[in-house]
Amino acid sequence: MTNLNDRITFLNGMSMKNRFMLAPLTNQQSFEDGSLSDDEYVWLTYRAEGQFGMTMTCASHVQAVGKGFLGQLGIFDDNHIEGHKMLTKAIKSFDSLAIIQLHHAGMKSPEDLIGTKPLCPSDNEEFGAREMSLEEIYQLRDDFISAAVRSQIAGYDGVELHGAHAYIICQFISSEYNQRTDEYGGSLENRCRLLFEIIDGVNEKCGSDFLLGVRVSAERFGMDLSEIKQVCQDIIDTGKVHFLDISLWDSFKDTEDEKYQDKKLIEHFCDFDAKGVLVGVAGKIMTGPQVQEVINYGLDFAVIGRAGILHHDFPKKVLEDPDFESVSLPVTREYLASERLSPNFIDYMSSSRWAFVSK
Repeated sequence: MTNLNDRITFLNGMSMKNRFMLAPLTNQQSFEDGSLSDDEYVWLTYRAEGQFGMTMTCASHVQAVGKGFLGQLGIFDDNHIEGHKMLTKAIKSFDSLAIIQLHHAGMKSPEDLIGTKPLCPSDNEEFGAREMSLEEIYQLRDDFISAAVRSQIAGYDGVELHGAHAYIICQFISSEYNQRTDEYGGSLENRCRLLFEIIDGVNEKCGSDFLLGVRVSAERFGMDLSEIKQVCQDIIDTGKVHFLDISLWDSFKDTEDEKYQDKKLIEHFCDFDAKGVLVGVAGKIMTGPQVQEVINYGLDFAVIGRAGILHHDFPKKVLEDPDFESVSLPVTREYLASERLSPNFIDYMSSSRWAFVSK
């Protein structure tokens, strides 16, 4: 059995003190202009103090029109940098890697929030989104890269590109949402062009010493599992990405597509020619034995979401007690407040979608 407290090393020589990564978690705690709030600062630094080897921010939008939800943290303006500097300094004081997730909601940006029609690779009636022009795609690429540069200036150890959950990079990759007929649509190579141009640009502007990761969805959103696996291998083969964060929703479930039910979903992401790129999965990892199970599959780290909300020190608890189990849901508002969730975050978690908060 692998020691969960082992320090693991990325291709650029940077290391993470253990195998616990805090997932990028929507929390609606920042100011509406994208500036860091005290609530967001406290929430994240408390997780770093709780011994997460990597502490990642929530999805942070790279364009004002890419905002996906109320109270979202931003990185699209130089005015955001000072707040991020305070955050990165605090996170790193606990020997935790500070990583920001770069995000654009695309068609999922609510029109009443951004004041204009949301953007999408192609017109989308369901979301009321309009097709992007080539000039807008070039600008989007450049704004992702500029956000990475801002992040580096702010002291982050690296960035993760949000290519999952039907947000804009995922929308381009998806054959369902992307109906373009130019160089950004059609073949899988074309649908991934934006992602790889962003990867190239971040690597060029920030250097190979700056950590770069990518989050992808394993299923849903018009994604074919075999295509996603090919995308992951192609990302690895660039030699410019240091880690992959695979969102499974449930790390222990079967695949939804009958074509791929010869093995568990997680097993489809254990057989890459990884070439030193570190690979982790996210999805309902709630106990010490489940963390160990993920690592036993041959993965490098576990991405902790719900358990990190419930226990700021989930890594510490598991390292001290390998059989540790997260508290049962639902929990009280008072309990979540004791774990440094703000009232806004608690309100968000009280929706029926999450079933986190007792009535």
